[in-house]
Amino acid sequence: MSDTRQAVLLFTPEWNGMHPGAWRLDGTPTDGAMDLAVVKSIVQQAEAAKFHGFFLADPTGFRLDIGLPGLARTGTAARFEPFTLMAAMAMVTERLGLIMTAGTTYEEPYMVARRFASLDHLSGGRAGWNIVTTGTKGVARHFGRDELMAHDLRYERGIEFVEAVLELWDSFDDDAFPRDKESGVFFDVDKLHVARRAGAHISLEGPLNVARPLQGHPVLAQAGSSPVGQDFAARFAEVMFTLQPTVAKARAFREGMRAKVAAYGRRPDSILILPALTLVVAPTDAEAQRKFDQMDALVPPEVGVELLSSMIDHDLSGHDVDGPLPDIPETELGTKTVQKFFVDKARDDDLTIRELISFMLRWGAVGGSPRTIADHIEEWVREGACDGFNVTFADMPESMDLFCAEVVPELQRRGVFQTEYRGRTLRENLGLERPASVFAGEAVK
Repeated sequence: MSDTRQAVLLFTPEWNGMHPGAWRLDGTPTDGAMDLAVVKSIVQQAEAAKFHGFFLADPTGFRLDIGLPGLARTGTAARFEPFTLMAAMAMVTERLGLIMTAGTTYEEPYMVARRFASLDHLSGGRAGWNIVTTGTKGVARHFGRDELMAHDLRYERGIEFVEAVLELWDSFDDDAFPRDKESGVFFDVDKLHVARRAGAHISLEGPLNVARPLQGHPVLAQAGSSPVGQDFAARFAEVMFTLQPTVAKARAFREGMRAKVAAYGRRPDSILILPALTLVVAPTDAEAQRKFDQMDALVPPEVGVELLSSMIDHDLSGHDVDGPLPDIPETELGTKTVQKFFVDKARDDDLTIRELISFMLRWGAVGGSPRTIADHIEEWVREGACDGFNVTFADMPESMDLFCAEVVPELQRRGVFQTEYRGRTLRENLGLERPASVFAGEAVK
């Protein structure tokens, strides 16, 4: 094809593998999530392969809503706090973007703005913020709340929260610090702006005591496909994570989001749509399928039921696993995007609960040889279904090793993926503009 569009690829680690049974495979470093040497090696491998960024999803805490018996068998109970880890990774990488999760429901804007501005300076302009409203019931109790805040209310708070963070990042103009020893002027008071917010959810007064981030604003990412989530992304997001089952649905979603972005006065290409792509990479397609089957067999059936119940926010323990999925009411508190993805899959493909569990365990993963995986990525990008992918691996480290050693060179040979980084900052490497200050043209407050 004449289309020369290249894929943006972010790497999202599940240190023990994304599949709940992967941690039990021979060769998987079962303590990898808490072993800095393992994390460092994997992140540096992603940079050597020219991934655009390292995206650290973060569940914040224990998912007690799936039950301790299920949690105890998934290998995901312990991991590093994201900012601490990203600060460490900034010291051992040079070009890889560092995108981490921070929530708007239990955090406060001042501390979030301070952490990300600091990370942007520490990393030389490579920070990105994955904005989440935290849709996991059990997390509410970590912060002294009995109930999770309602879905739409979380987004209302999220809008105020992000607006406050943007103002805090712009507390100082880019040239606010002459640091002139002769005159004794360290910063220019006429280039200081004090954010003042008194909203329904967020009240604060600035300024931030960190200089304006090197990128102006760290890159904003978001993952919400409900109507209110899409509207939120159209307002703010520059990278959008999504779950899409087919090229046709992904292309329609991308076109719809670009139109929503334009309606907010933004350029349609100012948002990059990156579907999740979970992979099993093996020397042959048949070997990939055998690995899928092996991992599935390592997950007890009752654990599969617990995990799926959590994903769709509905207790399935009393239902026949060989029968159809019952009617599932739309969640009022949980993550609507994830629930819809799995419920739609069951309805569209007429799956039993057992079959849906198998799909869920694999997170819709694509498995195959390096050529098969390269074909999949090329097709989606060439067909305009996405701007790239947020890649994770169902098993570690074998699939990642093969991806970096064989899939990446094949994509580069086809012209579908970069051979070198464009610049030093995450914005430069993603082709995103550096934003002007929200206070541009305003007198000091």
